[in-house]
Amino acid sequence: MDEWLRKSVRMYNTPGHAHFLTYSCFKQRPFLKSATAKGWFIDALANGCRRHDIALWAYVIMPEHVHVLVKPRLVQYSISKFQASVKGSVGMRALSYSKASPKPEEYWEPYYDFQPNGTRHFRFWQRGGAYDRNISDMSDIPQVLTYIHTNPVRRGLSSCPEDWKWSSASFYAGGNPGPLPLEFPGF
Repeated sequence: MDEWLRKSVRMYNTPGHAHFLTYSCFKQRPFLKSATAKGWFIDALANGCRRHDIALWAYVIMPEHVHVLVKPRLVQYSISKFQASVKGSVGMRALSYSKASPKPEEYWEPYYDFQPNGTRHFRFWQRGGAYDRNISDMSDIPQVLTYIHTNPVRRGLSSCPEDWKWSSASFYAGGNPGPLPLEFPGF
């Protein structure tokens, strides 16, 4: 396995580093399958980048996980706070949506984490933070972009990266920037 791909749960706020992040849905369920849920993530990511002054370099939204490549602009930053704002926003919108939904409660059962004491918690995302890989060497960026953008192709969701509309691949191919404002990393 390539060194840059190894997953870690430790977060390092190192000035000048980019962050390759992966968020997984609870129990790897396809909660991001619908355009509505993908829209929640797009809104949350755009707001999180603005709020925490973080440049978005790349993303892909898959049915059960997302990958993002971001670069904080500030010397002092907290990637954990950024992630909490993004994931928290999506989770809250999903919970509100479930409460207002006319669908029967059984429909929402996959979102519940049942505890041994009988309580249950609504979960959109896997527990904990996210997988965070600091990218300190900008020469690794093309490899990270390829990994992110070929995700839908590897999964059989599209025939080429640019065809997956829930990704920044078309931006890098010289096409449509998609639903999120991106910054070219300039590697």
